Amino acid sequence: MVRVKEHAEGFVVSVLVEPGAGRDRLYGEHDGRLKLSVTAPPEKGKANKAVCKFLAAELGLRRSQVQILSGHKVRLKEVLIERVSRDALEAIMA
Repeated sequence: MVRVKEHAEGFVVSVLVEPGAGRDRLYGEHDGRLKLSVTAPPEKGKANKAVCKFLAAELGLRRSQVQILSGHKVRLKEVLIERVSRDALEAIMA
């Protein structure tokens, strides 16, 4: 099960990211984290921006509703997803 914590502005999701992949893809759960890949390289924040954009698109949210709280320079990240229902969040992780 993917670790999800409640936050004053939404939910914080633990994410494992594979940057520089062949395509953007959601793999599901891996070791308690949501695993995904993005094509963007891990340089100058490009992969982080791609992660936020990808998750926002998957959840049908605006890009501004998804932000990285921690893990800006590593593959293990904590991502804040604002103003989303728990049901919508669980649907993407299923």
